[in-house]
Amino acid sequence: MTFALMMLLACLIDLAIGWPDGLYRRVGHPVTWLGRAVAFMERRWNRGGRAARLGLGALTVILVVGGALLLGFAMQSLLPQGWLGVAIGAVLAWPLVALRSMQDHVCAVELPLVLGDLSTARHAVSMIVGRDVSQADDAAISRAALESLAENSADGIVAPVFWGVVAGLPGILAYKAINTLDSMIGHRNERYEAFGKVAARLDDVANLIPARLTGLFFALVGGRPLRALRIMWHDARAHRSPNAGWPEAAMAASLDVRLSGPRQYGATVTQEPWLHGDGAEAKPASLTQGLILYRRMLALMLAVLALIGGITYA
Repeated sequence: MTFALMMLLACLIDLAIGWPDGLYRRVGHPVTWLGRAVAFMERRWNRGGRAARLGLGALTVILVVGGALLLGFAMQSLLPQGWLGVAIGAVLAWPLVALRSMQDHVCAVELPLVLGDLSTARHAVSMIVGRDVSQADDAAISRAALESLAENSADGIVAPVFWGVVAGLPGILAYKAINTLDSMIGHRNERYEAFGKVAARLDDVANLIPARLTGLFFALVGGRPLRALRIMWHDARAHRSPNAGWPEAAMAASLDVRLSGPRQYGATVTQEPWLHGDGAEAKPASLTQGLILYRRMLALMLAVLALIGGITYA
């Protein structure tokens, strides 16, 4: 089976219908199922000294990721050969890509922001970022939404597609398990620093290639790709994350705006360096342009999948 064609079809299904609300109300979503398993283990095992938390956190990762891998191998072994197997595999992979969901979440920020409804825009952006946006102006809201769009394009779209192409259903299921673990326990605070350390480091490794690939895609579909690539290469390493800086810097350069910079988490203000610091201040129109760039990036990714699928299927 060609996994590239399977992932291409999964992406097209997601673009067409997303994950319907009625389906979510009835059965939830695979990521929420994973989340419940992680939360169950964390409540019972995240206790004791640092060494105990570190070890039990590693055991949580082994059980969750190992379980996802075994499930993926089992499902893939049952797939029939040929186009029927590709189609069934695509349906199974479809819930694990989020092309339409990502656009919907950012559009929920863009529309009120363009209309000047800051209260609604603040609420919408608070759903996709962890920082305090209760007093954010339109520039801060635009920056936060653009950064989320760039980073989540990498770990919510390109990364699961990448691992699906590399290893089929076991690859995409294992990646989603890793990413869910990181989002739930991979935080640098007193509660999770030890318990979630292995999850956070594993997520860094899993996103190493996809993050840079996403940055490359954003740079290539912008108006000045060589300039965007140069800025991405120079600025990405300044980001606190080993991976998020690549798509964020590429988006900043492609839109000619500055991203990152100081931001507030609760009572703490972190002095993050700017990405493309010479760029203009982000504004509502920048978010609209960012969504256009996102759609172009998706088109390029789908074209690459079609090319790889055509070559491997021939």
